[in-house]
Amino acid sequence: MRKLKKPLHTGLNIIIVGCGKVGTTLIEQLRKEGHDITIIDQNAQKVQEIASLYDIMGLPGNGASYKVQMEAGIEDADLIIAVTNSDELNLLCCTVAKQVGNCAAIARVRTPDYSSEAGYLRETLGLAMIINPELEASKEAARILYLPTALEVNSFAHGNAEMVKFKIPSGNILNGMTIAYLGKNIAPNILICAIERNGEVYIPSGSFQMEAGDTISFVASHKNGRLFLKDIGFQTKQVKNTMIIGGGKATYYLAKQLMTMGISVKIIEKSRRRCEELSNLLPKAVIINGDGTDPDLLAEEGIEYTESFIALTGIDEENILLTLHAKQVSNAKVITKINRLAFKGVISGLDLGSVIYPRYITSEAIIAYVRAKKNSMNSNIETLYHLFDYRVEAIEFKVYEPSKVTDIPLMTLPLKKNLLISCINRNGTVIIPSGQDSIQVGDSVMIVTTHTGFQDILDILE
Repeated sequence: MRKLKKPLHTGLNIIIVGCGKVGTTLIEQLRKEGHDITIIDQNAQKVQEIASLYDIMGLPGNGASYKVQMEAGIEDADLIIAVTNSDELNLLCCTVAKQVGNCAAIARVRTPDYSSEAGYLRETLGLAMIINPELEASKEAARILYLPTALEVNSFAHGNAEMVKFKIPSGNILNGMTIAYLGKNIAPNILICAIERNGEVYIPSGSFQMEAGDTISFVASHKNGRLFLKDIGFQTKQVKNTMIIGGGKATYYLAKQLMTMGISVKIIEKSRRRCEELSNLLPKAVIINGDGTDPDLLAEEGIEYTESFIALTGIDEENILLTLHAKQVSNAKVITKINRLAFKGVISGLDLGSVIYPRYITSEAIIAYVRAKKNSMNSNIETLYHLFDYRVEAIEFKVYEPSKVTDIPLMTLPLKKNLLISCINRNGTVIIPSGQDSIQVGDSVMIVTTHTGFQDILDILE
């Protein structure tokens, strides 16, 4: 049987099955990080286009076929990632690969039935990870609705710490204030770790002066983050109700979470059959069968008075227009789901409130796993987020062994420029570190940097 010849490489040997939105995002990112990639997809033309665009190996065929996997070099692969549109095919791809090769396997699984059994499936099939983009996107939306003044809320340290992104309005107390003054006099328990101004991103020093219009990312414990926002004049109460347009999987996951938080949910969905399904799945939600893009229907259902509005249809353009309409006719907190990335520049210029990209969330979790698999034994990557259009990385490392970074005051560590150690999680206690603090074995350490590709805690040193 003919095998695809692979060049020598320093990265991992990765097979990606499925060249849809998530597959393409993964190919782009993992290729950038120096991994050797082979793609498999039923669509021969797509395989050819993507293979030549990224200069990688491509193979048309069924990714669950033993013959196709052998030809793709499964015996030498370190990892297989199955992200086709079919949950069953993804699970079968990984099962075949585990039998034939000695590789780790990651499957994208989106159906609620399987998602509730993710732990069982992962263990039984021996998978490294099961990832559900819709579920992860809904978790992100729920975190934002819990703190509606935020544009983004990312969770670290097993939920003990959060990175919150917000925009400084005109007339706010922070306008003209330096980072050092804020830390000393107003908020010693938070750390401002990245600021975007006029399209430029800064990892700020103490002398950096904030201005109205700046987009700020800060790290704090769950409780201290809310106190800080309250102190600087922001509303910090979670929303009481929400209107969701579109009744897909993400809507189901989100509605379920919001109702456990005590938020009342109204869903508008076109398909009568799906409305009946949702009525059975979510008996406490109000389900409206109708066209969510009809302004008259939205007015009738109380868009003017809703506290939050979430556009979750499968069409990006619809979601964008719905959000812009909601901002015109109401004071609702708005969240927009975007699947495609082609017009990201245009999208970031629109005032869409909080924007969620499910494919980014999926690829970040997988890239964090890939980096952790490649790195040394000093530490391991627990969490990875890309901020400000991939220009900043926030990475959480678990420190397993003594090294050049442990038991030394942070002020004396020769750290790379444009890098901040933003929080240390020690046995569940979140420490916003000062220069006197040190990293200890057993800590989880979160760093924020404009450098990319860190794989180990030692990468923070000059």
